[in-house]
Amino acid sequence: MSSPDRDDVIGRVLCRASDIPEGGGRGFVFGDASDQRRLFIVRHRGALYAYRNACPHVGTPLDLAPDRFFDPSGTLLQCSTHGAQFRIDDGACVAGPCAGKRLTPVEIVLSGEFVVAPTL
Repeated sequence: MSSPDRDDVIGRVLCRASDIPEGGGRGFVFGDASDQRRLFIVRHRGALYAYRNACPHVGTPLDLAPDRFFDPSGTLLQCSTHGAQFRIDDGACVAGPCAGKRLTPVEIVLSGEFVVAPTL
């Protein structure tokens, strides 16, 4: 989940917070093929959550269709490869082949109107 607003954040600016609508998400890819890092941000009930875009089952990105991270009900995150489902607030897998594992969280903070990843 995002931290409170800070104006003194140093890190990679990912997007404007307003670019991520309620019930929506956005994926990001950094680096080249040998050192590629994927992450995604979703907004749920007004809060922003960020995770590495890698299912703990086999490491595939959750979104085969760009920026599609939610299950049909909009209450869980879902891996489009094998259907694993994850709680939004903590990334815990609640159904599917990686039950009991978790998505890896990514630290994000709000700096003014921007979402920033301080550790990227």
